[in-house]
Amino acid sequence: MQVFTDGGSRNNPGNAGIGFVLMTPEGVIIDQMGKYIGIATNNEAEYQALLTALQHIKNFHSSCKELTIYSDSELMVKQLLRVYKIKEPHLRKFAEVIWELLDTIADWQIKHVLRDKNQLADQLVNEALDKQLCK
Repeated sequence: MQVFTDGGSRNNPGNAGIGFVLMTPEGVIIDQMGKYIGIATNNEAEYQALLTALQHIKNFHSSCKELTIYSDSELMVKQLLRVYKIKEPHLRKFAEVIWELLDTIADWQIKHVLRDKNQLADQLVNEALDKQLCK
Protein backbone atom coordinates (compact mmCIF):
# COMPACT_ATOMS: atom_id res chain seq x y z
CA MET A 1 0.00 0.00 0.00
CA GLN A 2 1.08 3.59 -0.58
CA VAL A 3 -0.01 6.75 1.20
CA PHE A 4 0.64 10.29 0.08
CA THR A 5 0.20 12.88 2.84
CA ASP A 6 0.26 16.66 2.98
CA GLY A 7 -0.50 19.38 5.45
CA GLY A 8 -0.57 23.10 4.99
CA SER A 9 -1.15 26.30 6.86
CA ARG A 10 -2.09 29.68 5.51
CA ASN A 11 -0.12 32.37 7.40
CA ASN A 12 2.00 29.87 9.38
CA PRO A 13 0.58 29.54 11.95
CA GLY A 14 -2.86 30.00 10.55
CA ASN A 15 -5.83 28.13 9.19
CA ALA A 16 -4.56 24.65 8.44
CA GLY A 17 -5.67 21.58 6.56
CA ILE A 18 -4.53 18.04 5.97
CA GLY A 19 -4.90 15.56 3.16
CA PHE A 20 -3.99 11.98 2.38
CA VAL A 21 -4.44 9.58 -0.49
CA LEU A 22 -4.21 5.83 0.06
CA MET A 23 -3.37 3.76 -3.04
CA THR A 24 -2.54 0.28 -4.16
CA PRO A 25 1.02 -0.24 -5.44
CA GLU A 26 -0.49 -0.01 -8.95
CA GLY A 27 -1.82 3.48 -8.25
CA VAL A 28 -5.51 2.69 -7.71
CA ILE A 29 -6.99 5.05 -5.12
CA ILE A 30 -8.44 3.18 -2.13
CA ASP A 31 -9.30 6.15 0.11
CA GLN A 32 -8.68 9.85 0.30
CA MET A 33 -9.49 12.61 2.73
CA GLY A 34 -9.05 16.33 3.12
CA LYS A 35 -9.88 18.02 6.40
CA TYR A 36 -9.67 21.43 8.06
CA ILE A 37 -7.85 21.16 11.42
CA GLY A 38 -8.03 24.70 12.79
CA ILE A 39 -5.05 26.92 13.57
CA ALA A 40 -1.67 25.19 13.22
CA THR A 41 1.78 25.61 11.75
CA ASN A 42 2.84 23.97 8.49
CA ASN A 43 4.90 21.42 10.40
CA GLU A 44 2.05 20.58 12.76
CA ALA A 45 -0.26 20.10 9.78
CA GLU A 46 2.26 17.80 8.05
CA TYR A 47 2.51 15.60 11.15
CA GLN A 48 -1.26 15.64 11.69
CA ALA A 49 -1.81 14.55 8.08
CA LEU A 50 0.44 11.52 8.48
CA LEU A 51 -1.00 10.66 11.89
CA THR A 52 -4.54 10.83 10.51
CA ALA A 53 -3.61 8.63 7.55
CA LEU A 54 -2.00 6.03 9.81
CA GLN A 55 -5.01 6.02 12.16
CA HIS A 56 -7.26 5.54 9.13
CA ILE A 57 -5.13 2.61 7.95
CA LYS A 58 -5.24 1.06 11.43
CA ASN A 59 -9.03 1.44 11.64
CA PHE A 60 -10.02 0.44 8.10
CA HIS A 61 -7.08 -1.46 6.61
CA SER A 62 -5.61 -3.28 9.60
CA SER A 63 -4.38 -6.11 7.39
CA CYS A 64 -1.85 -3.73 5.81
CA LYS A 65 1.60 -5.30 6.20
CA GLU A 66 3.56 -3.17 3.71
CA LEU A 67 3.34 0.60 3.50
CA THR A 68 5.28 3.24 1.63
CA ILE A 69 4.67 6.78 2.85
CA TYR A 70 5.31 9.76 0.59
CA SER A 71 5.48 13.33 1.89
CA ASP A 72 6.76 16.59 0.49
CA SER A 73 7.90 17.62 3.98
CA GLU A 74 11.59 16.83 3.96
CA LEU A 75 11.85 17.99 7.58
CA MET A 76 9.19 15.56 8.81
CA VAL A 77 10.58 12.66 6.77
CA LYS A 78 14.10 13.18 8.10
CA GLN A 79 12.84 13.63 11.65
CA LEU A 80 10.83 10.40 11.50
CA LEU A 81 13.85 8.58 10.07
CA ARG A 82 15.86 10.00 13.00
CA VAL A 83 18.26 11.82 10.65
CA TYR A 84 17.24 15.14 12.24
CA LYS A 85 16.44 15.66 15.91
CA ILE A 86 12.94 16.78 16.82
CA LYS A 87 13.49 19.84 18.97
CA GLU A 88 9.88 20.95 19.41
CA PRO A 89 8.14 18.96 22.18
CA HIS A 90 4.71 19.09 20.49
CA LEU A 91 6.16 17.65 17.25
CA ARG A 92 7.97 14.95 19.24
CA LYS A 93 4.60 13.88 20.68
CA PHE A 94 3.23 13.51 17.15
CA ALA A 95 6.32 11.51 16.15
CA GLU A 96 6.03 9.15 19.12
CA VAL A 97 2.43 8.26 18.24
CA ILE A 98 3.38 7.86 14.57
CA TRP A 99 6.29 5.55 15.48
CA GLU A 100 3.91 3.45 17.63
CA LEU A 101 1.48 3.09 14.72
CA LEU A 102 4.31 2.25 12.32
CA ASP A 103 5.49 -0.47 14.72
CA THR A 104 2.26 -2.35 13.91
CA ILE A 105 3.16 -2.50 10.20
CA ALA A 106 5.67 -5.22 9.31
CA ASP A 107 7.38 -3.43 6.43
CA TRP A 108 7.21 0.34 6.07
CA GLN A 109 9.27 3.11 4.60
CA ILE A 110 8.90 6.86 4.32
CA LYS A 111 10.17 8.89 1.41
CA HIS A 112 10.44 12.55 0.59
CA VAL A 113 8.91 13.53 -2.75
CA LEU A 114 8.78 16.85 -4.50
CA ARG A 115 5.52 18.76 -4.37
CA ASP A 116 4.64 17.89 -7.98
CA LYS A 117 4.59 14.18 -7.04
CA ASN A 118 2.16 14.93 -4.20
CA GLN A 119 -0.44 16.95 -6.08
CA LEU A 120 -3.58 15.07 -5.08
CA ALA A 121 -2.86 15.25 -1.34
CA ASP A 122 -2.00 18.95 -1.75
CA GLN A 123 -5.25 19.50 -3.64
CA LEU A 124 -7.22 17.87 -0.80
CA VAL A 125 -5.57 20.22 1.71
CA ASN A 126 -6.44 23.28 -0.34
CA GLU A 127 -10.01 22.15 -0.98
CA ALA A 128 -10.55 21.61 2.76
CA LEU A 129 -9.13 25.07 3.52
CA ASP A 130 -11.13 26.77 0.76
CA LYS A 131 -14.35 25.08 1.91
CA GLN A 132 -13.80 26.15 5.54
CA LEU A 133 -12.71 29.70 4.75
CA CYS A 134 -15.58 30.37 2.32
CA LYS A 135 -18.25 29.71 4.96
